[in-house]
Amino acid sequence: MKKLFTLLALLTVFMGAKAALKTVVDYEVDYSTETTWSHGWLNEETHIKLENGALHFTNDAAQANFYDFQYQLHPGIQVDNDYSYTITLRMKGTVAQDLHASFSGSNTPGVIPVPTDWQDVVLEGCVNDPNAKYFANSGSLLIQPGDYVGEIWISSIKITHEEQESQRPTEWISVISGNGDAETEWPAWSLEETEGININWRGDRTGEICAWAVTMGKNNDTGERKNADGTTTKLDGRARPYPADIEAEAGKETNHVFAVHVDQIAVIDEDASIQWSNQFWIQSSRAIKAGTKVHLKFRYKAQKAATVATQIHKKNPSDYLHYQAIDNVNFTTEWQEFDKTFTFSDAQNNGWSVAFNLTSSSTKDNPQEPNIFYFDDLSWEIVKLDEGWFVASSNAATGIAYDYDNPTELKFDEAEDAYVGTVGTEGNNKTWVDEIMISTVCGETTAFKGATIKPTGAIKTDDADNWQDYTEVSQTKIKLPAAGVWQIFVAPVDKQILFMQLEGEAPKELVDVVTNSEVLVVNAVEREYTADEATAAGVETPASPGATWDNQFFIVSNRDIKPGEVTILEFDYVATKDAKSTAAWQGVKIVDENPAEGYLTGCFNLENDDIFSTTEKHFSKELIVPAQTWDKKDITAVKNISFDLACIKEANAYTFKNVKWYLKSDEEGKTAENLIAATGTTNFKVKIGANTGIVDYGSETGIENVTAKSAKTSTAIYNLAGQRVSNSFKGLVIKDGKKFVK
Repeated sequence: MKKLFTLLALLTVFMGAKAALKTVVDYEVDYSTETTWSHGWLNEETHIKLENGALHFTNDAAQANFYDFQYQLHPGIQVDNDYSYTITLRMKGTVAQDLHASFSGSNTPGVIPVPTDWQDVVLEGCVNDPNAKYFANSGSLLIQPGDYVGEIWISSIKITHEEQESQRPTEWISVISGNGDAETEWPAWSLEETEGININWRGDRTGEICAWAVTMGKNNDTGERKNADGTTTKLDGRARPYPADIEAEAGKETNHVFAVHVDQIAVIDEDASIQWSNQFWIQSSRAIKAGTKVHLKFRYKAQKAATVATQIHKKNPSDYLHYQAIDNVNFTTEWQEFDKTFTFSDAQNNGWSVAFNLTSSSTKDNPQEPNIFYFDDLSWEIVKLDEGWFVASSNAATGIAYDYDNPTELKFDEAEDAYVGTVGTEGNNKTWVDEIMISTVCGETTAFKGATIKPTGAIKTDDADNWQDYTEVSQTKIKLPAAGVWQIFVAPVDKQILFMQLEGEAPKELVDVVTNSEVLVVNAVEREYTADEATAAGVETPASPGATWDNQFFIVSNRDIKPGEVTILEFDYVATKDAKSTAAWQGVKIVDENPAEGYLTGCFNLENDDIFSTTEKHFSKELIVPAQTWDKKDITAVKNISFDLACIKEANAYTFKNVKWYLKSDEEGKTAENLIAATGTTNFKVKIGANTGIVDYGSETGIENVTAKSAKTSTAIYNLAGQRVSNSFKGLVIKDGKKFVK
């Protein structure tokens, strides 16, 4: 039966059949049940409040900058670069208008259309941008209603994605040690004290105690501690964790519960929050890796109703790791049951415990009253995984897709003193692979991806001495130098890895990355007011309003770039005036082969909202051609990068130089292919002024456009680097968009 199962799995891979899809709920919040929130951030609480069961946005006048008024949801989910996410918002507003929105650092969904009656607004095609400067891999949702005038209500937010249904049955194992039901006393060693202080929370056996607590005034750590090196550390007198108290349940003395008595509420020290002055921990017996699916269950109540925020901590209780764990927990005076399944995110990687901040809603000026929190029947399970070394493989050209249920397992070879395995079959080029993922666990797709490793150097095809270090980085896909049959060696003790190609295509020989020698000056002309600018300036809106793309610059590849290809774009840039992004996402776009057809995929800024300035800067970014556009149309290839150079209304001179665009490789300064020439301007195009065409850089047509569209003359002159120079300057200069020798 096992052989038949393996055969069917192989047929699925090579015949291209797809496994059934399942919908996974990554995050869900219903604000009608919330009194506070721990997974959001408001930069202007006078505009945004949580009230009457909804996030309530109020704006009396359009803001000058979108960053002055925004809401950031931090769901703390494990974002997978291979998945597309759907965000559903239950919302309404007083005015129907699109809000700017960004998911996980990307330009998706781009906008949120606000309805004027309660509706479920469904935003599909939201993806992660792993290279974003801000919020990459966070699963965050950034909402910017900066120019919205009116009111908006959001009552719930839900994030989901679809993934292939695993063919392997899910098994759960417990990671709770000790008496999760509180019916057994703690072992004597865990209650021992040194100079009146329980210090077991500092030791290696913390995982043997499943419930820890800290309260102000109990277990205060004072005096000095002797360190292993013979030195001493002066202690700050703060309360420290101890095994949680076990008490008989009131009215049901045959049952025992964990109790945390919060009698004192104070600030731990001058700079610390009051939230974690009193805490409770549910402790795992082991570290939980990113991507691991967790099932947490317990009963809870309190003497007085309270909302409690949760965090993920490291091995020692009070050793903070991540601000978010299982959302807020609303305690009432009656027993409730918490039951949730979730996945550890990259930020929670190697976490050991869930911490409950028992004075979460306290402030320095308004502390909570004393309270007693009760917990019982603690259950913590994780999906059972096989541990070892596993390799999943792919080759997009031949249709070999990653099969995380049936990876190749590396076996320990005593002669090599390493784990060894082979991907692909010699003598059968249909099995050749050119990309792999190496993981330390197998049994669940997300867990597999969360525990991957990557080499730190370039992979050679036939060098038996090319052992190199590896590091743990989740969701790492290793691009091999060429398709073929590959033997892989992993030496965990030394954290080293070796690749040997046994058969296959010859790898492309790496060449030096070339730098284009041209200094490219784009003389952007003054444009018309946009509708918003006209309103703000109190003037009549032009018949043909201006747009940020009225002036543009294009970098054109030598060939079509296919989806999935990883490229690096670099250049230095400067302008004669600061040109800040004041409306939505401005900057670089990946566009179609024909620039006139418009952009295919989302934009990204060069330097946050300060795109160009009079100070020269260097830009370098990894660009991966996606498989679909922002509106879910398939992409076959792209060829251009575009820059909107009319983000400000005024005329401006923008300079680009030292431009590089090449395929990424693992060797610094080397590439399998340069995508632009080292000399000349054949890889560059411009658009100068509204309603003009896109022309080759430096063409007479382009210069004529600059002249014809200049809104006004100026006495200022600039050199070819875009720098303003004095009238005594000699050489080739630019004045009013015209080039001439002075």
